[in-house]
Amino acid sequence: MTRSTPISFAGQVGLVTGAASGLGLAYARLLARREARVVMHDVGAGLDGTGHDPDRIARAVAELTAQGLDVHAAHGRIDNRADCLALVAAILQQHGRLDFIIHNAGWVEYQPIEALEEDRFDAMMTLAAKTPLWLAQAAWPAMRQAGYGRIVLTTSDRALYPQYVQHGLAAYAAAKLAAVGIVNVLAAEGAAHGIVVNAVSPVAKTRMWGVDGEPDELHPDAVAPGVAFLASAACVDGGWILRASNGQFHATRSAEAEGVAYPRDLRAVHAGSIEAIAGQWPAIAPTVVEPRGPARCGT
Repeated sequence: MTRSTPISFAGQVGLVTGAASGLGLAYARLLARREARVVMHDVGAGLDGTGHDPDRIARAVAELTAQGLDVHAAHGRIDNRADCLALVAAILQQHGRLDFIIHNAGWVEYQPIEALEEDRFDAMMTLAAKTPLWLAQAAWPAMRQAGYGRIVLTTSDRALYPQYVQHGLAAYAAAKLAAVGIVNVLAAEGAAHGIVVNAVSPVAKTRMWGVDGEPDELHPDAVAPGVAFLASAACVDGGWILRASNGQFHATRSAEAEGVAYPRDLRAVHAGSIEAIAGQWPAIAPTVVEPRGPARCGT
């Protein structure tokens, strides 16, 4: 095996949200160890996504600072456009640049369809989709001027694959799939400016699993190298979803079948009636996945 050149973030400044514990803390720690200056953001919300406890991020930053790492705390709200723009503006003013953004903040909340509340749906959609969009919008001019930027959003296998769906996660799944759509568009918009945008679909035992402290398996540190790669200059391709779990990584994205002349020729099954579709359904949908039961766990 060829020995790789070490990847350094020396001279770079980055933002990691949801950085007080779990995955976000693992990301920030690895990036800082690779010489990045990391702004660690966390509002200190509870497991339901509400509340504000700045002591949580203060403790995490103090822990890493004691290790000699260059990290800085931020804990303001990021659930609206104005505060996202203000956070990025403060980073640019204080540190002079912003090379990467990793949006990790989020939570898991179970509400079955008959109990789903509009304000909880909106809150989930805001943090998983609107917040990273506003953070990217705020950083875009500086990244475009620099001719460089890396942005990483977070999605979930619970939304991407029917066999991993869990009951009660309609709002969560909608928000996580919205993040994928944002990645696809921003990756295209950023390509000409050196701004590379991707998503990560991580699995690790964290607070969202009900795990406090170091887990017995599925460690956040085993996901962090993949996310650090996406945030690095070594990553030059956008529009990917990096599935990351247990020290293993697989990149995926949707792609049209070869030879399709969109939108007139999908190289697909021809059918002119409802009955024809019904009769040819096994050929139209040859790999229908049966849903699994509602086990409660995961990211």
